[in-house]
Amino acid sequence: MAESDTAFIGLAPFLRMSINGDDLRPVCAELLAQASNHPDNANLWMNLATAMLCIEQRDIGLAIQAQALEMSRIYRCTAAFPPAKLRLLLLMLPGDLAANTPLDCLLEDSDIELIFYYLSAGSPLSQPIPDHEVLMVAFSELEENDLLIGELDQKLKYWPRPVINSPFCITNTRRDNASRLLNNIPGLSIPSTHRVSRESLVSVASAECLISDVIARHDFPVIVRPLDSHAGRNLAKIESRTDVTEYLSRVKDEAFFLSKFIDYSSHDGQFRKFRVAIIDGTPFACHMAISSHWMIHYVNADMYQDAAKRAEERLFMETFADFIHRHEAALQQIHQRTGLDYLCIDCAETRSGDLLIFEIDHAMIVHAMDNEALFPHKRFHMAKVKTAFRDFLIRRAFPTSHSAEAKLEPNFSQ
Repeated sequence: MAESDTAFIGLAPFLRMSINGDDLRPVCAELLAQASNHPDNANLWMNLATAMLCIEQRDIGLAIQAQALEMSRIYRCTAAFPPAKLRLLLLMLPGDLAANTPLDCLLEDSDIELIFYYLSAGSPLSQPIPDHEVLMVAFSELEENDLLIGELDQKLKYWPRPVINSPFCITNTRRDNASRLLNNIPGLSIPSTHRVSRESLVSVASAECLISDVIARHDFPVIVRPLDSHAGRNLAKIESRTDVTEYLSRVKDEAFFLSKFIDYSSHDGQFRKFRVAIIDGTPFACHMAISSHWMIHYVNADMYQDAAKRAEERLFMETFADFIHRHEAALQQIHQRTGLDYLCIDCAETRSGDLLIFEIDHAMIVHAMDNEALFPHKRFHMAKVKTAFRDFLIRRAFPTSHSAEAKLEPNFSQ
């Protein structure tokens, strides 16, 4: 990376290197040297912050990110094929890699310009609003953002440009909200999720109460994770009081989500997890991971090492129409009940044939960066996702014609 290259590059280049197994530490060192030589260059500091987060240096990455945001709250990923067909304004919040929708990974090599607008605490839209054709609420659901969501929801109701993912609908992705929202849908299974305090879990560990006293009609095993945790951080299956004690000894959070563990293994004993994107109501296959362990992440499921697993993923993507046919009604209900224009779901199929939902979220990573030699099927199927999202943006931006839309005079002072 040349020292003169001071463009904001987003997450995509770092994610590509990580997927390819490249060591990002020398890149971080080079970026740090460049930023130290150009201390007023916000783009360099933000690039460094993202790289640090990619190597799991979370505290350092967030500190550097805060430093960059003091210099600028607006960053741009220019269109790979100028002139840009449209400019998409993304409303972002400071945070780690799970804090915002990583659209630059999905829209690599496109004619869409992405404008990252980081909201300010207390006065979220205090910075001048860049010109744009479409706005998208890109920050994740966090309980601490509830007041911000309420404020933005009022402002964006009268926004002069189309808005994707209404702020108020973002709260539907919260795990406990989602479990209530998607309950009682025929053909869909989602574990009821309950918020519990550390004190309640301590009471279970000390035999002062039963797990069924904490969440009614539940018994071990259960799944526990801290509130606002993603990517499996401190996620665990708890099978006994002893497990509760051990878990609390290493996880110091004060509040948790608790849900019943559902054995979703297939008849061969393997667990299969699917990631599906729903774009304007239409579902698309993003990937499939297969593992002997219930907690699946694509990078730890041996998908890169096991040709048979890759072949099964290819078959899943090639026959995704069959998956849609089996679960069409449930997928439609997810889209309608959440009210989100763009949404991803991590899911599985139970042995009885239900669609089992693990998580719904608009901030999951969706990309087409896997090694083409290992995953020759990915490029074609992920191109469908990329094209569908781009076409959706075009439809929203120019519902009649480009010339008619261009006559509108935007007013971002609402």
